[in-house]
Amino acid sequence: MSSTVGIPADLNVLAAHVWPAGVQRSPDTGVVSMHGHDVRELAEQFGTPAYVLDEIEFRDRIRSWKSAFDEATNSTASVYYAGKAFLCSAVVRWLAQEGVNLDVCTGGELAVALRAGFDPAAILMHGNNKSQGELTQAVEAGVGLIVLDSFEEIARLAHIAAQAGKVQAVLIRVTVGVEAHTHEYIATAHEDQKFGFSLAGGQALEAIKRVNKLSALSLQGLHSHIGSQIFNTSGFEVAAHRLTQFLVQVRDECSVELPMLDLGGGLGIAYTPDDDPLAPQVIAQQLIGIVAEQCQVSGLAMPRIVVEPGRAIAGPTTMTIYQVGTIKPIDLDGITRTFVSVDGGMSDNIRTALYDAVYTCSLVSRASAAEPMLVRVVGKHCETGDIVVRDAWLPSDLAPGDLIAVAATGAYGRSMASNYNHVPRPPVVAVTPDASRLIVRRESVEDILALDVD
Repeated sequence: MSSTVGIPADLNVLAAHVWPAGVQRSPDTGVVSMHGHDVRELAEQFGTPAYVLDEIEFRDRIRSWKSAFDEATNSTASVYYAGKAFLCSAVVRWLAQEGVNLDVCTGGELAVALRAGFDPAAILMHGNNKSQGELTQAVEAGVGLIVLDSFEEIARLAHIAAQAGKVQAVLIRVTVGVEAHTHEYIATAHEDQKFGFSLAGGQALEAIKRVNKLSALSLQGLHSHIGSQIFNTSGFEVAAHRLTQFLVQVRDECSVELPMLDLGGGLGIAYTPDDDPLAPQVIAQQLIGIVAEQCQVSGLAMPRIVVEPGRAIAGPTTMTIYQVGTIKPIDLDGITRTFVSVDGGMSDNIRTALYDAVYTCSLVSRASAAEPMLVRVVGKHCETGDIVVRDAWLPSDLAPGDLIAVAATGAYGRSMASNYNHVPRPPVVAVTPDASRLIVRRESVEDILALDVD
């Protein structure tokens, strides 16, 4: 493109808050490494594309979220890592070692946790359409909390728990009419969605009344989730006000004061240098302060606060390494669009195609003093929308065989990956100063063919 708006001052400089903490670029060669492991060597050993995860930062982020809420509440809050962001056996073990709980939303995610030996009492299970089998699996395993999402599910779970001779602890998911994304929130009737019981429509109160009549279910509190990639707590303030008003209504009409309030997740991360997310300590202080103030005004005891960071833990810790395959400049009425094709694409990161997500990328296998060119990084799939990074500045001497990396791909990259065009999904490589190792191996064509039984 002809526009020069947004050209970076130096393509060889990596914005520290966007890339994994262990990433550095050599001042001599320009080669990027993670904790001293050269990306060229990682690519040689594990192939490309590959998700390269900074294990040190992943663990640090787990600890930061836990300590932030422990300090803000005298250790009365609970942090549940949202496994949908990225889950594997190694991550489950890290959570257990760092003393953080786990949020799953399918039987498959639950199976990963149980196989890795995670304490089922520290698991919370979500889902708008949990099957009979999934609920049975959760009850029999001893899952600590199940979030109820429909009237059918209330009856279904109560029957399963009664048959098993257990009393299952539950939360009611409430749709509070607040939708928050990035810097804005809109406090209107955003209840036209598949999740939860409507607060304004009266379904949430009816759900509580039904659960309270069932001896096989033990109602612990409310659950709310207002959005994703949120950079401030304004939306949570509106949600907390509505939830505490509802807790007062529950107390007055049902003679019960619920002891738990789950505010969900959705806190944002830096995908570009312009993004400025809040630190966990700031988030914890603000969220606890918001709920405490609302409870004091409403005459309620402070409930146990639950939060569910997923992206905020996993996202910044990982970069995806690709090899450049072709470079194709196309002239359109005097404007040049340069397409840089890499050996992955929408099968390893669907978010750009699905959400029009924005990412930062860089040449990582060498330095370059060439002028920057505005490019579109695209994948190898038979799909026009197969875009990895819609607009990126890369050196004009970029060549086939170069390695580029895309930052902040730890959340919803591998977890939403597919086999589109029968492309095997990439591996996940965990890196520490001492070692680089596979925690999820690369799929093979044989893996894919093994599912074809005809």
